[in-house]
Amino acid sequence: MAAFEIDGGGFVLDGKPIRLISGAMHYFRIVPDYWEDRLRKLRACGFNAVETYVAWNLHEPREGEFVFEGMADVERFIRLAGELGLLVILRPSPYICAEWEFGGLPSWLLADPAMRLRCSDPPFLEKVKAYYDELLPRLKPLLCTSGGPIVAMQIENEYGSYGNDKNYLNFLRDAMIAGGMDVLLFTSDGSEDYMLQGGTLPGTLATLNFGSKPEQAFAKLREYQPDKPLVCMEYWNGWFDHWGDEHHVRGFEDVVDVLDRILAMGASVNFYMFHGGTNFGFYNGANHIDFYEPTVTSYDYNALLSESGDPTDKYWAIREVIGRYAELPDDPLPAPSPKRAYGEVRMTERASLFESFDRLGSPAVPSVCPETMERLGQDYGFVWYETEVSGPQIGCEIILQEVRDRASIYLDGRFVGVAERWGGDSAVADIPAGGAKLGILVENMGRINYGSRLRDVKGITEGVKAGARQYNQFLFGWTNRPLTLADLSGLAYSPIESDEAECPNEPAFYRGTFVAEICEDTFLKLDGWTKGVAFVNGFNLGRYWERGPQRTLYVPGPLLREGVNELVVFELHGTARPVAVLQDVPELG
Repeated sequence: MAAFEIDGGGFVLDGKPIRLISGAMHYFRIVPDYWEDRLRKLRACGFNAVETYVAWNLHEPREGEFVFEGMADVERFIRLAGELGLLVILRPSPYICAEWEFGGLPSWLLADPAMRLRCSDPPFLEKVKAYYDELLPRLKPLLCTSGGPIVAMQIENEYGSYGNDKNYLNFLRDAMIAGGMDVLLFTSDGSEDYMLQGGTLPGTLATLNFGSKPEQAFAKLREYQPDKPLVCMEYWNGWFDHWGDEHHVRGFEDVVDVLDRILAMGASVNFYMFHGGTNFGFYNGANHIDFYEPTVTSYDYNALLSESGDPTDKYWAIREVIGRYAELPDDPLPAPSPKRAYGEVRMTERASLFESFDRLGSPAVPSVCPETMERLGQDYGFVWYETEVSGPQIGCEIILQEVRDRASIYLDGRFVGVAERWGGDSAVADIPAGGAKLGILVENMGRINYGSRLRDVKGITEGVKAGARQYNQFLFGWTNRPLTLADLSGLAYSPIESDEAECPNEPAFYRGTFVAEICEDTFLKLDGWTKGVAFVNGFNLGRYWERGPQRTLYVPGPLLREGVNELVVFELHGTARPVAVLQDVPELG
């Protein structure tokens, strides 16, 4: 057992002074086969601790059903870090932000329209308590007070940016203590006055998050906390990307200058991020400041390790600075992991979505109004909505009121347009005499993970209207079909006759195979494709979109198998040439 404590303006571990030099990496953004590699590279860079969030929605995807295996095996990740001699900073708040779907909150919370988030409203606290009752006993043996590597735990995440409910913060702290979390507890916030006023607790270590001006930030912290250690819990040394924006890059010269100033002040620091990883599947989040902006699949973050785990020029520059303040380990310095170009993958089979509804496992649900994903018990993916529109109507405008987030609109199976949360909300078409079948495919592109718009239900959230915009009417009598795409094994494919196949503007699954004699990292490029989701051997790699900036999807080698591998692409708008490429270099913009 060990004691990690505050001693005046610094920390001590078993009575010996220690400065935390930590790096963030999230176990849920890295395939488990690579956890040890990434942690060893962290240690070799001179870091003595690793920090990770705990994503509630990963561990309790459906209420009362808990998952702690595979990429969700947080206990294994923590034990591995300890075995490598690293301390662990854990941030298990109900909310984590992290550019992660819904900030880590489980989507099923939104099935209750009265649910209040991140406050002391009793129904929300009840859900948090049930989660803690499962999580905290798993963490207890991993605390430093139990002989494990966890030395500190966060109470809430940047709460002062969201609210000021001290009863809520006290509930979380008290629940942790009651659950046996007898290690150092802390909060983390920005350096604005209102953030520190709303997000901190008396008697609890307050830490700061910033990317520059450390002297100014720590001076503000001293006003609220004059006698405790200085800690930058998130030193933002890179940044993340949204679809349609430029790829963010922050040069290492500025990063090392700010780090040098932080360390010269005697402060502890946690790099956000040391290694970003990937938003596999549908787990990317979104922001909404002026408008809705979904985050891309890559979480490379322009960090010290690349998305595929390779040391960057920033890695070596940071290591040099750390060496001025701490003894560097004798660990062998890491080399880039091998990459392989497997070449072109010809998609030889195709399955239309419209012909595959009954093979995707989710029965149709009738309703008066179109239902949201959450009301349908669905977390991620797509929803197909269907109803009848009367005719004739010339120049009929089909309006999707508050669609979240992007919808393709069809009449009798014919594509007529796209409605987007951040753009146009309608399409115009002629309805023939006798009417037509209206179909709408809505994609959840990621729930908002930060700020006041956190309540982000998905699907058609208000209704659909048809007619002239001045004289339209709501449409009632719907069929709703959840499409989680969690299991594609039941699809029935038909052969594609030509590489230059006809390109109907309809959603379809494309399948091809490739052979891997050696299983190494590779990058999937889908030039000529429009928008969709890619799967390798059944694993959801994430979204692609011609808007960029991201042009390739990372395919970790452990997802491959020696011999024949399967690639499935769910494409929303068709491709002129059904060919993908597996290359040995990433393209992030």
